[in-house]
Amino acid sequence: MFKDKFDLVIAANRLPVDRVREGNRSVWRRSPGGLVTAMESVMRGRDGAWIGWSGVPGKAPAAFEQDDMCLHPIALSSDEVTDYYEGFSNGSLWPLYHDVIVPPTFRRRWQAAYEKVNRRFAEAAADLAADKATVWVHDYQLQQVPQFLRELRPDVRIGWFNHIPFPPVELFMQLPARDSLLHGLLGADFLGFQRRTDAQNFLRACRQLLGEDVAVRGDLVQNGDGQVCRAAAVPISIDTRGMAELASTPKVQARAAEIREQLGNPEKLLLGVDRLDYTKGIRHRLKALEEMYREGSLNSACTKFIQVATPSRERLEAYQHIRSEVEQTVGRINGEHSSFGAPPVTYLHRSFPREEMAAMFVAADVMLVTPLRDGMNLVAKEYVAAHDDSGALVLSEFTGAATELKQSYLCNPHDIARTKRTITRALEAPDEERRRRMRAMRRQVLRHDVQHWAERFLSDLAVAPRQP
Repeated sequence: MFKDKFDLVIAANRLPVDRVREGNRSVWRRSPGGLVTAMESVMRGRDGAWIGWSGVPGKAPAAFEQDDMCLHPIALSSDEVTDYYEGFSNGSLWPLYHDVIVPPTFRRRWQAAYEKVNRRFAEAAADLAADKATVWVHDYQLQQVPQFLRELRPDVRIGWFNHIPFPPVELFMQLPARDSLLHGLLGADFLGFQRRTDAQNFLRACRQLLGEDVAVRGDLVQNGDGQVCRAAAVPISIDTRGMAELASTPKVQARAAEIREQLGNPEKLLLGVDRLDYTKGIRHRLKALEEMYREGSLNSACTKFIQVATPSRERLEAYQHIRSEVEQTVGRINGEHSSFGAPPVTYLHRSFPREEMAAMFVAADVMLVTPLRDGMNLVAKEYVAAHDDSGALVLSEFTGAATELKQSYLCNPHDIARTKRTITRALEAPDEERRRRMRAMRRQVLRHDVQHWAERFLSDLAVAPRQP
């Protein structure tokens, strides 16, 4: 019997599944991505429902169960996909929240669509939440949901978690909708951020931009209605043991050996795994490798690089531009440095099952994670969980993961010369140094896994605005 009320309701822009074709039939399949990976294990065994868009414009499918989760699709029209998702969420908020790497665009029509869709999510959550239930809202696409839900259901506990950075007030204040988004978030009991800096940026924005409308004391904000909200850092993580167990299976180990064999059994194999996004630093990474191949500090016959670039937001011009630049650079590197049948760079513009990704992590001697800005970056943690002590992680200073994985080889991806030296250090590090670093990072991700993150967030939410 399908339930209609739940003690835990998750609201996220997307459902954790995609509709795909298998032969003559259409089926739901688990989606790639950090949020789904993190929340899937959290939802298992809980009396919970997940609200989100199915990924297809038009009428929403009926609610259904998948992998022991109750999924409730939200309808988005084609215009709403254009204005709310591609427009305000990814044309205005995403670039603004990522250091304005590309200029954001602001349109009033986009803002109106964002508010309309956020109300729809709030109404769905209000309908599904049991008496005094917990509603956990996720990410930048749904920043007004807490306020709208508070108006509809003052009895529920409302938490919101931001998976991306929250910008400094000097950038955030550019946003025409800045006050409505801040008030929207202040409808929550607890706001979780990836880093302490992000929480502080939010508190400063409230203090400077809302003025006498709110009172900010430490990590607490009280709005004009007397609602008190707490903001704090609760860094997200992964299913560490699940990834480690998967990586150690004979099937994955055999596939890892096969990958290296298919590449000609290189002495060293480097790996990058990213969504194809301008924030991920793929162009900077390729430029560093191109110079190293050209200078001879990397031997194209002995050192190979795999770049997995998962398709993302392909209708947006900025994403079409980054894809073109990346593919041109890969072509140039391979054209200049390939021998017959042995290109130095293998470029894979598609997504892969979890088992194949685990095999790539196991196969790679060095993982390159070099975003220009990233809320956390779970790929870095997955590599640490999957690989043995012989691995090495080159990690951007501008990721949330850099605050936790301090034993990685940290780099500034904007500094190409220093990034090249960091890659060389990782490749040439003595075995004992690599083992020491990897063991320390593995202890960190084992202690602070996704269950620890979820339990910490939910315990913070349960007692908010007090500290647990």
